Amino acid sequence: MNTEIFGVIVMFLITCILAIPFGKYIAKVYTGEKTWLDSLFSPFEKIFFKISRINPASQMNWKEHMVALLTINLIWFLLGMFVLMNQGWLPLNPDQNPGMSAHLAFNTVISFVVNCNLQHYSGETGLSYLGQLWLMFLQFVSAGTGMAAAAVLFTALKERTTTELGNFYNYFIKSCTRILLPISLLTAIILVFNGTPMTFDGKDTMISLQGDSIQVSRGPAAGFIAIKHVGTNGGGFFGVNSAHPFENPNYLTNMTEMVAQMIIPLAMIFALGYFLNRKRLSYMIFGTMTVGFLALAIPNIVMEMHGNPAITQMGIDTSAGAMEGKEIRFGAAASGFWSIATTVISTGSVNAMHDSTMPLSGMNELLAMIINSFYGGVGVGILNFFIFIILAVFISGLMVGRTPEFLGKKVEAREVKIAIIIALIHPFLILVGTALSVALPQYTMDTLNNPGFHGFSEMLYEFTSASANNGSGFEGLGDNTLWWNISTGFVLILSRFIPIIGPVAIAGLLAGKKYIPESAGTLKTDTSTFGLMVFAVIVIIAALTFFPALAIGPIAEYFSMK
Repeated sequence: MNTEIFGVIVMFLITCILAIPFGKYIAKVYTGEKTWLDSLFSPFEKIFFKISRINPASQMNWKEHMVALLTINLIWFLLGMFVLMNQGWLPLNPDQNPGMSAHLAFNTVISFVVNCNLQHYSGETGLSYLGQLWLMFLQFVSAGTGMAAAAVLFTALKERTTTELGNFYNYFIKSCTRILLPISLLTAIILVFNGTPMTFDGKDTMISLQGDSIQVSRGPAAGFIAIKHVGTNGGGFFGVNSAHPFENPNYLTNMTEMVAQMIIPLAMIFALGYFLNRKRLSYMIFGTMTVGFLALAIPNIVMEMHGNPAITQMGIDTSAGAMEGKEIRFGAAASGFWSIATTVISTGSVNAMHDSTMPLSGMNELLAMIINSFYGGVGVGILNFFIFIILAVFISGLMVGRTPEFLGKKVEAREVKIAIIIALIHPFLILVGTALSVALPQYTMDTLNNPGFHGFSEMLYEFTSASANNGSGFEGLGDNTLWWNISTGFVLILSRFIPIIGPVAIAGLLAGKKYIPESAGTLKTDTSTFGLMVFAVIVIIAALTFFPALAIGPIAEYFSMK
């Protein structure tokens, strides 16, 4: 077996094997059962709750959860704007990097608050160390809010009839301390021992192989890079992200970062099964998501390993694969696998340049973000998939002539309307944003480095990445302009909070309904047949809404190479 393929298989299997016991641990955290980290973090949590005057035992309904979530995100946004616009005179700025413009700070802070990290700046020159540390803080808390929202969903689905769905702040703090922090610390230690810098010193002077004296950026990178993957944030400490030799020094760190970004999204699936005591349901969800993931990942690996036929026709050896924009230390297979893992999971980090991947590989990366439900980000992946479960339950109920039910609760018109709105808001934001960019060439054409089909794909990718809270980009696009910063900024806000509020609202409404015991006529939602139904709903919605855009972008580019 090709050693590159073997490495990819090992990465994926390790993640799947670790996800099951880790999912059980996450379920214990959210149910309030005792865990091995309680003795370490409980004293600090008690101090925090005492100072903030928050009662973690106070129960909230779904509306109160969402108010709490939106309020703290607004506070983080305002503080972030102050830090980034004034970092030029604030401390921890040894390289004297200037403050950001208002529109770039707006885009950057929003992007990190919503767990997207769509970076329109380069970390080496765009941020002080204080700015990097604030964004690292946002990488923790944005992931924690998504996981807290998922915990609310878990609680709502478990209870028979209630409006009391736990305490948002309790879920949020435990997500950060019991789950995100330990894995981030372990990941950071591995990175540090493999050469990733963790220092507050400024640029270092080095002599290159050519004998030139150069200034090399460094900083507190290891901690930043660890949480960017564990929290499925994806923001690069350095401009080229995990293709940078300091962010991702070798194949071991590449495997570590891959497992780190996949482990919690996969574990949350099994956590749902343990939390509800419905393991078969989690197996159905995992199976459906995995089929979708592999259907995108395997073609990308194959296409990137086969190389670029246009370069082959020039007489250049492409036996190593399509290596433009890739790192030799990783290879084409690991880069192709990463390109789908990072877009499926909504991490958005890159170890190779997506703008240089083969046209149909770029299409699969777009599809991964368009679907946005195969594993997904920490917490929100389950929320997104829940929407398609509701739609599949409704359609299945119509097909068999029964009132649709899910986990003993009737799914009625109100829940279905919310689900449809959430399912359509994603394509609406992407397609409208792309259409406006095409219709306003005075703001966008000068930012494109590639004409024709690929230039269109770059614009489509930018809004898809923003709407999917992903953060990766086709970096032929010069995106640090007023148009791109403001337009994608508003897409980031809407695409983060509406898809969180919607599923939590549906779960809250279902939780308040009368419980109906299962009978012989109840639709089984933990079977492979129902999983196939959910998969079909996902594919149909993605195909119907995005095929025309894909046809004039990556598909047209593919046929133009023939």
